[in-house]
Amino acid sequence: MDSSLRSGQDPAPTTDAEGYSKSLGNRQVQMIAIGGAIGVGLFLGAGGKLATAGPSLVIAYALCGLAGFFVMRALGELVLYRPVAGSFVEYAREFIGPWAGFASGWMYWLNWAMTGIAEITAVAIYVHRWLPDLPQWITALIALAVLLAVNLVSVKLFGELEFWFSLVKVVAILVFLVVGLGLVFTATDIGGAPAGPANLTSHGGFFPAGFGVTLMAMQSVVFAYSAIEMVGITAGEAKDPHKVLPKAINGVVWRIAIFYVGSVLLLAMLLPWTVFNADESPFVTVFSRLGVPGVGDLMNAVVLTAALSSCNSGLYSTGRILRALANDGEAPKFAAKMNKHRAPYGGILFTAGAFVLGVILNGIVPEQAFEIATAIASLGVVATWATLVICQMRLRTRALRGEIERPSYRMPGAPYTSWITLAFLAMVIALMGFSDGPERIAFLSIPAIVAVIALSWWLITRGRKKRANSEPMATTGS
Repeated sequence: MDSSLRSGQDPAPTTDAEGYSKSLGNRQVQMIAIGGAIGVGLFLGAGGKLATAGPSLVIAYALCGLAGFFVMRALGELVLYRPVAGSFVEYAREFIGPWAGFASGWMYWLNWAMTGIAEITAVAIYVHRWLPDLPQWITALIALAVLLAVNLVSVKLFGELEFWFSLVKVVAILVFLVVGLGLVFTATDIGGAPAGPANLTSHGGFFPAGFGVTLMAMQSVVFAYSAIEMVGITAGEAKDPHKVLPKAINGVVWRIAIFYVGSVLLLAMLLPWTVFNADESPFVTVFSRLGVPGVGDLMNAVVLTAALSSCNSGLYSTGRILRALANDGEAPKFAAKMNKHRAPYGGILFTAGAFVLGVILNGIVPEQAFEIATAIASLGVVATWATLVICQMRLRTRALRGEIERPSYRMPGAPYTSWITLAFLAMVIALMGFSDGPERIAFLSIPAIVAVIALSWWLITRGRKKRANSEPMATTGS
């Protein structure tokens, strides 16, 4: 018998061929999946978009949630075909081509680099409620330092911390849903405004700013759903991926419907949409107006936890993606390095360097830092989702030709739902071009991003060809 079992301790986690420790159990993977599906896009971003689009924001969340459902099922099919820590980067290489793996990996990194900036900005905004004189950049820097330390120590510590972070978020959302439903059914007066379905139409109608503004909100809503795909990255460090991951993915799907669409619908019924604003979490706005001492501060602490959780997940996921790229010579060699705790510290530090730019952004334009970061991050989200759907389509095609075996866990309605999802994602990007805010800046940055990725890939392939041509000569000379 193993000595660790005889001593009553947990067996030491195994290590796979990629060098990762199999430290994440079912409990942690399930909660990481939930943690990815609940972030500041909902806890903070929903307030500003409710103030802009009104109650019709519910439609934007429902449509994006449906797209997210199909993306998750596409991911599930891919993961059950081949669980790997590199996730969609490896799938893109296999089903589209090496260039696609490179491009999708770096677009995902861009997504999380910007998302991390948004998260630490949200942390600073939440802390501002208690420490109004403390500059945002200082709070952002402290948050980054703490989360960086957690990710560098061990994946087990990350998983445990994320479990509790996510548990707090889930409990908070459930409490909000129960309390909110009670307030709606009893038509409770909240700060001078009675709660109820009437708030959906009595303040300028369901579309107070027009249907066009609702469509324009899609970009920020897609960002709110970002990271639901992160459960796929845990595949390389899950103890029993074929059993654990389908449950985790199915769980994310129904939680999307309840947590996101349900929460936004309740928010719109609890208070007039004109009460919400971009400078405070809508959940804090509701609970603060209840008049119960301390309840607003308690909810502020919860949404602070949500921001820390999402930033924590970003460091985790990008560290693995960058290592997958570095191992193929498509990212700096430093990003491939692992420490003694089996954590890819090179990739984690690389991403943390980008987060430092967020600290600087909070020092220069604290009022706009969040929206600028989320707008650019949305480009990475759409690119990642589109990659997963395209890979699933290629997997299905190859399976129909008899080249590979298709898993029993499949994307429903394929290939029609695949094409519809891709069309929806293309529409989200196109709509960004009609905005007059940070979304338009992000849209105009697309050619520059494409050019940088294309040039980088050209330089990589050119270097590979040179090395390949020089190797026979070196052999002959010897």
